[in-house]
Amino acid sequence: MTTTLSLNKLAQITTSELRGNADLLITGISSLDAATKGEISFAIGRKYLSQLDACNASAVILTADLATNYKGNVLINKSPYLAYAQVVAAFYPEQAVVASIHPSSVIDSSASIANDAYIGANVVIGKNVVIAKAVVIEAGSIINDNCSIGENTHLHAKVTLYENTQIGQNTRIHSGAVIGSDGFGYAPDQSKWYKIKQIGNVIIGNQVEIGANTTIDRAALGSTHIADGVKLDNLIQIGHNVRIGEHTAIAACVAIAGSATIGKRCQIGGASAIAGHLSIADDVIITGMSMVIRSIKSAGVYSSGMPVNENRKWRKNIIRFTQLDKMAQKIRQLEKRIKR
Repeated sequence: MTTTLSLNKLAQITTSELRGNADLLITGISSLDAATKGEISFAIGRKYLSQLDACNASAVILTADLATNYKGNVLINKSPYLAYAQVVAAFYPEQAVVASIHPSSVIDSSASIANDAYIGANVVIGKNVVIAKAVVIEAGSIINDNCSIGENTHLHAKVTLYENTQIGQNTRIHSGAVIGSDGFGYAPDQSKWYKIKQIGNVIIGNQVEIGANTTIDRAALGSTHIADGVKLDNLIQIGHNVRIGEHTAIAACVAIAGSATIGKRCQIGGASAIAGHLSIADDVIITGMSMVIRSIKSAGVYSSGMPVNENRKWRKNIIRFTQLDKMAQKIRQLEKRIKR
């Protein structure tokens, strides 16, 4: 914790309406069920009303309707979750990094590195790499030849950029991510496979976040492209020549096959699988564990997969599922008999 903030200051930071003691000092933030005196919390939706009644927080961030019957100090905001994020950022600001290059790093003489960049221990930087102002590259990361990294971008420990990768400004890449490895391309050669050399690259836009151990393949030809504002969770696989539109968010363990195109502002739930060579329109929401095997041409919410059920019921339903074709044939026969 770096500071103590008044409720009035937090109202200004979050552009919230303040009801209560403006001079109240807030020392931290916590969940509704764990908050104590001096802390602020938040609630989204009426399902938290019971916790709200029992909450010991000194203040709570609420929507206008939830705040109607709340007697304590409150910040009224149409998006409590966003306000919560802003409060967390106020209490836990990013720590400034002192510009330096660790003596154990290995940097090719042709690389161009801004004077205020930070290069951690055992970082390897290849030929003709360009690293812009205020870039942070943490220990053990590898930046291969001809890569470029934009201003204020932060690579956590052990990130690997293959050659020719381009990273925009204000982007964050978490540990273990691999950007620009070969796409999965093989041509059949009788009973064997002939590897297709992947000669493209990966382009990452501005204000992108890439989670730990996520992998993004280089294009076979051209570029795999991740547009501005995209948010990728941990353990995502993105195939070669995939294109992801601005401000799309993708949860963990999603797999996207080569040459798929995903639109702007999409939300893709965890463990979903998206086949290659299809397109998904802007503003599409795909719920978790869905399998997308054809293009989605209009905005909306889409689902597939089977939710968990008690095992005995699930086994019965699976058996019935395998019988659907026979049932459909019988229905068609009955329909014909009725018409006759």
